[in-house]
Amino acid sequence: MWPAEEIMTYYCISRPELFRNKRVIELGSGYGLAGLAIAACTEASEVLLTDGNPQVVEYIRKNMTESSGLFGDTKVRACIVHWSRHQAAMPGLNFDIVIAADCTFFKDFHVDLAHTIKGLLSTSDGSQAILFNPRRGDSLDRFVRASQSVELDVEIQERYDSRIWDLHQAFLRNESVTEWPNYDEDHCYPLLLSITHQRYVATEATQEL
Repeated sequence: MWPAEEIMTYYCISRPELFRNKRVIELGSGYGLAGLAIAACTEASEVLLTDGNPQVVEYIRKNMTESSGLFGDTKVRACIVHWSRHQAAMPGLNFDIVIAADCTFFKDFHVDLAHTIKGLLSTSDGSQAILFNPRRGDSLDRFVRASQSVELDVEIQERYDSRIWDLHQAFLRNESVTEWPNYDEDHCYPLLLSITHQRYVATEATQEL
């Protein structure tokens, strides 16, 4: 499990109001920690956990079964989703929140991931994708450019939670009580990306047309 998945899980369940009564999808879920935690802790209306590996999806379903008593009224499902630049918005398959952790280091799939997020993300106010990813050289910046090329807005936050930030600083100074040999900010510390559909503001010229 990637550290970014753990941090995303902590961030999300610390802010249950972001997910209450919302439809949520996790991309690249792995074993499903974040998605299952959201289903158990936030009163989301629906959580769909996805991965491109069929065997991994089966692991998710086993974890869902073992945790089913924790979900209350939240509808929880798992399925295979392959990222594709041919992903188009489909009625009934749009979500208020898209989450993903450490998925931007696949440089060959940046455009596919951006298109997938755009196709799945609802256009309603407040809808957003929440991604946690280390920079990993120029990988994160390249994904941001790919997202902007498909008309998505991206905001990057480095200091998004005081507890996580303090741990990060302690790791950099080798002062943490939890050892992390060879801690490297570029590969280990995930930044928070908030992604939304671009909002167009009408200019005087367009209003006259």
